[in-house]
Amino acid sequence: MLLRLAEERATGALLRDHGTLYLSEGRIVHAESPAAPGVDVLLTAGGRLPRTGWQEAVDKAGARGAVGRYLVDSGRVGGGELEICHLGAMFDAAFFALAPASGPTRFRYGVAHWFGTVRPVSAAAVERETLRRRELLDAVWPYEAVDSAPVVARPPAPGQTVTRRQRDLLAMADGTRSPAAIAWTLGRPAFHTLLDVRRLAAAGLVDTPQGPPQEPAGAVPPWVAAISDDPDIAQLRRLRDALEATL
Repeated sequence: MLLRLAEERATGALLRDHGTLYLSEGRIVHAESPAAPGVDVLLTAGGRLPRTGWQEAVDKAGARGAVGRYLVDSGRVGGGELEICHLGAMFDAAFFALAPASGPTRFRYGVAHWFGTVRPVSAAAVERETLRRRELLDAVWPYEAVDSAPVVARPPAPGQTVTRRQRDLLAMADGTRSPAAIAWTLGRPAFHTLLDVRRLAAAGLVDTPQGPPQEPAGAVPPWVAAISDDPDIAQLRRLRDALEATL
């Protein structure tokens, strides 16, 4: 449906279970999803833009659909910085909005988002990036349970190190927050947080309180065969989890 709307050069809002895509003449200009922090969170959570500055832009330019333009014209955010931030938020939300869903997909012609247009992107590019991200997640760690369940940090093995970015995430993995909640708290894109969580799960550094999901009896994840002859502790944990899932 998205590609058909693009061919029609349609303008409006494509509503799905997990988010909305906004099109202008067949190109995607904005996306939002409850699962992904918006551009406002990405700009304000890290202190780049005061919350009052964001609210001022919404109050003064929201009614005419020009919040992004106001932020640049007022000097609060540079044009290049806003473009990068907005594209990141748009691809992030689109990933969740285009996820498989059971509910209806609807399109409302003529609807525009109050943020305004920053840099339109083709529907084909958004679809291609969404598929690439799904494949990347599965290649890193093939269990989806860590995407939506609360995650809890596990102690590192002797000599195992983590980056500062990973330490910030692990500090939030207290068994009550899901990756989406962690993304909102840290002001990070939700997909990148999911990817970090799956990498940490593969390294044996996070788990879900209810344990790893069960695989069919006898099934072994394809990455098990790729474990080297000189495994480290993290790889041994991955192998252990895979074997436990088959019992």
